Amino acid sequence: MDFDLNENQRMMAETLERFLADNYDIEKRHGIAMSDERYSTEIWQQLAELGIIGALFPESAGGFGGDGFDISVVFEALGRKLVVEPFLPTLIAGTALVEAGGQEALIEDVIGGQAMIALAYGEPASRYELSHVDTKAVASGEGYTVTGNKAVVLGGGAATHFVVSARTSGNATDEEGISLFLIEKSDGVSIRDFGTLDGYPAAEVSFENASAVLLGEEGKGLPILEKAIAA
Repeated sequence: MDFDLNENQRMMAETLERFLADNYDIEKRHGIAMSDERYSTEIWQQLAELGIIGALFPESAGGFGGDGFDISVVFEALGRKLVVEPFLPTLIAGTALVEAGGQEALIEDVIGGQAMIALAYGEPASRYELSHVDTKAVASGEGYTVTGNKAVVLGGGAATHFVVSARTSGNATDEEGISLFLIEKSDGVSIRDFGTLDGYPAAEVSFENASAVLLGEEGKGLPILEKAIAA
């Protein structure tokens, strides 16, 4: 296997490293992490304009990369500067959106920096088991409503949209019956944001009869969720 970066990947790495060297020293990083927003909207928009968010998505979804090398180039540079802007939640929630399909307009807004996404899958009792889902979804009119609590949602405080795992059938630990839903931050969504031990933004998110749009096929969300976490 050839582990050399191609020209586009080298240019992206150089662009990102140069931008962070000029704009993201450790004092600024700590200031951003301790701010009320826990990330910088200005930095996020500038990185979107540089195409860095788009590097997390494949060309078929409107991005500029999306493969392992593109992702590693971005996260190596982010890791060196301990960047707190929500690239990781964008990657994992974005992977789920791409796999489920049907959300091209939202992905375009995410790549452009106008929308922010987070994957809400962990629960207080789940112990990192992706198939342990107590959150419930029920059909309501032409859509669904979702009720439940999600824990340690990375980037949850900044998110405009959540990709949420919820159960449409079965018992709490069944692998079948898990569906994925898209929920906008609006009525029925409560967020308590906090910084993790290293200052990365996270949140506890509660849904109470929140309006939701089904992603993919009902009851078949676990394989998509597993791929998102693997990313």
